[in-house]
Amino acid sequence: MPSMMRLLVLACGLVALSAPPLLAQERRVPTQPELVLSYAPVVQRVSPAVVNVYAARVVQQRNPLFDDPIFRRFFGGPGGGPSQLQRSLGSGVIVDSSGLIVTNNHVIEGADEVKVSLADKREFEASVVLKDQRTDLAVLRIKDGNTHFPFLDFANSDALQVGDVVLAIGNPFGVGQTVTHGIVSALARTQVGITDYQFFIQTDAAINPGNSGGALVDLAGKLVGINTAIFSRSGGSQGVGFAIPANMVRVVVASAKSGGGAVKRPWLGAKLQVITPDIAESMGLKRPAGALVANVLPGGPAAQGGLKAGDIIVSVDGQDVDDPNAFDYRFATKPLGGKAQLGIERGGKPQSVSVALITAPDTPREEITIRSRSPFFGAKVANLSPALADELRLNSDEGVVILDVDQGSYASNLGFQRGDVILEVNGEKIAKTGDLARASDRQSRTWRIQLLRGGQKISAVFGG
Repeated sequence: MPSMMRLLVLACGLVALSAPPLLAQERRVPTQPELVLSYAPVVQRVSPAVVNVYAARVVQQRNPLFDDPIFRRFFGGPGGGPSQLQRSLGSGVIVDSSGLIVTNNHVIEGADEVKVSLADKREFEASVVLKDQRTDLAVLRIKDGNTHFPFLDFANSDALQVGDVVLAIGNPFGVGQTVTHGIVSALARTQVGITDYQFFIQTDAAINPGNSGGALVDLAGKLVGINTAIFSRSGGSQGVGFAIPANMVRVVVASAKSGGGAVKRPWLGAKLQVITPDIAESMGLKRPAGALVANVLPGGPAAQGGLKAGDIIVSVDGQDVDDPNAFDYRFATKPLGGKAQLGIERGGKPQSVSVALITAPDTPREEITIRSRSPFFGAKVANLSPALADELRLNSDEGVVILDVDQGSYASNLGFQRGDVILEVNGEKIAKTGDLARASDRQSRTWRIQLLRGGQKISAVFGG
């Protein structure tokens, strides 16, 4: 073999030595159309369905002193100041020929007026059909029932792979419709901290302020995600953008089409916990992966399906689950009415349980905002139900929960916050919002309050 190799090299050398000198390359003007690689055909097909969203809200400037009921008692008046018009700018995607648009909830949050501008410069007023804070998505409808609009079809975002080419289309900085391209940098990002459902597509396609609500599309021109956030130290794109997967967007759009005022999702009826390296070591696990069942609510789908505290959920219908955020996404994107097969580990042995895909039961929330002179002044409260507890990720499903607190109000200054469950006021049990309203109306020099926050009971005493 070595001699043969030497012969081959020698032969090649002889051919090279005996070959005639190379002639200079001939240059000519092409007479036939040359092949041009371009994203233009995809952009031309997609861009008519991407819109600019303009939201306007009237904000009344007020002196924070008027949030104090004692100050108002002596000086009177609501304390309202001059009104100011605030505008926000974002993007949106038409997903139905009737003019149904998906955008980010933070783009239109609190808006009194919403308008959309199409790529062909037409402008329309739009109404808000549905808002979903948990996914930071909102669905709008163009107020023109006689026009058929261009729209994008949903892709199966679970079929995306790292390295796939994607295009981001939106209105960054309000300069007009802009297209950028990049690749899928990562999938299933669950530690971003943007919404309740942490399961994002990461891309290096340039996304800047104003791109929120815009389209992330594949090279087939289908919608794979809604651009929603960027990681940036400067406020501009640094190559780390995040999009809500199309399979989650599809669930929100389906709820809007059904006429519901809220998104309908499957309810597990169990509290899940992250498996840390310490927990994995204590349980004899090979690696800290999966979602640990911390507790199971009696009568819920998890309990009826046989799920138990201490079980580790590792898959949903065969799709791997690395942490509770991944489970939430996989479970929430399942259609209602059927069952999901959960792959679990129990006592170190693999098992499977079947869980019904049903919504959490809801009861009248009876939302009110406390305006009487009490520590709860400025707090918006509601009756707690399994549906609301699931929305707020609370362990308890009975009592009265704080939904929101007016900024600068007495309740805000005392530290009350969204998700606090009020248990008792001055020794009186609080079961309904009416109980809290009556307790707040009573004058008292001392307020003894017991509440539940983060699973812990807290007792506090405030002066009247």
